[in-house]
Amino acid sequence: MNKFIEFREKYPNFIYDKYEITLTEEKMLIKFYFAIENLTTFTPQLEIARKDIKNDSINEELLHNLVFHIGLVEAISYYKATVSKNFIINCGYLDIEQQKWFQKLYYLGLGEFRYRNAIKCDIDDFITFKINAPKQIYKKIAFNPSGNLICIGGGKDSAVSLELLKNEPNNACFGINPKEESLNCATLAGITEIYTINRIIDKNIIELNNQGFFNGHTPFSALVSFTSYLMAYLTNRKYIVLSNEGSSNEGNIKGEKINHQYSKTYEYECDFNNYTDKYFDLHIIYFSFLRPLSEFQIAKLFCQFKKYHPVFRSCGLGSKNKNWNWCCKCPKCLFTFIILSPFIDIEILTQIFNENMLDKKDMLATFEELIGVREIKPFDCVGTFDEVNYALKLALKKYEKLPYLLQYYQDNYDISVTRDIEHEYNQDNNLNEYFENILKEALKWKIK
Repeated sequence: MNKFIEFREKYPNFIYDKYEITLTEEKMLIKFYFAIENLTTFTPQLEIARKDIKNDSINEELLHNLVFHIGLVEAISYYKATVSKNFIINCGYLDIEQQKWFQKLYYLGLGEFRYRNAIKCDIDDFITFKINAPKQIYKKIAFNPSGNLICIGGGKDSAVSLELLKNEPNNACFGINPKEESLNCATLAGITEIYTINRIIDKNIIELNNQGFFNGHTPFSALVSFTSYLMAYLTNRKYIVLSNEGSSNEGNIKGEKINHQYSKTYEYECDFNNYTDKYFDLHIIYFSFLRPLSEFQIAKLFCQFKKYHPVFRSCGLGSKNKNWNWCCKCPKCLFTFIILSPFIDIEILTQIFNENMLDKKDMLATFEELIGVREIKPFDCVGTFDEVNYALKLALKKYEKLPYLLQYYQDNYDISVTRDIEHEYNQDNNLNEYFENILKEALKWKIK
């Protein structure tokens, strides 16, 4: 029997039973209680330092509503083990429109997961929400936020946002379980107010992974969106600033709407703002400062900010280690090396990565995925095919003796790029005029 069908018959119900908020002198502790009926339970946790709570007039009803919503996104990491047909909610209410919103998030946010696990199912059959809690009416509250909450990840993109916004008033940074390298980037930008959430995974999900239950990629950026919204409320911030570029809108499978970066896309960003405007109404704005730009343009900016070069990290595999180093084995490492190659001296770039990624014969298959000659684009946060090819054509001019992958590229491919990669400006963005002027001022080339 198909594994997907088998699990859904054996474990038809995933239950979001309750959540708890405990406030002590040291922290706000949030616990979620999930269960896969007839299998196991989960109790993941979030911790926020009490000193980081700056809002002196927190509305309890709103706080509970925000936490309830975080639980709906946190649940994805546990729901995916069996992909149960029914998602039963005992601790909060969703109207039909809200249910459709989360149905879309689960379906598209788990697009890569569905593809890798050969799960064939349309959006209407994928998940059904069953609500066992009464409808609640929330009163509009007074909230007058200001300043920026800049989400940090440690990569070149967030470093660019930090550098361009470092002189703005009332800046703070935010991260979930941030690594030292992420914090170092914030420090280099001169931002000392850093708010974090300590996320504690329930180990039962690891046991299920080891037993052969479904596992795979989840839309982590969606969790960032809801937790950063809570942190913005707790710290009176108006703008939640992301560093997602226009390139994240490109999918991974030709002819299918499957995108590793779905929750980083402009589509999700707009969906999230529409949802929070309607159901929370706090006038907190969630947007990507770098959305108008491509990865190529961001790399061109980043090369100017040399103080970040020794400390930035973008490798997902390496982030799982105590010391976050470049693994030099994954698509993200190879892509980052390629996109920076036109702008940073090859010897310096090789020192950053501890090897020349363009000389790795064992990365040929990944290289071909990045340039777009295979059916699948790597399931990682990488740029578009056009950007990669454009960067490679510029990199070719920097070597007297070509490294293996560049030589292979020159000998086997002649991929033309008709887009004006260096001067494009993506108009599908949520920047207001103030932020747009900051970004345009930083760009030294003509914008179309």
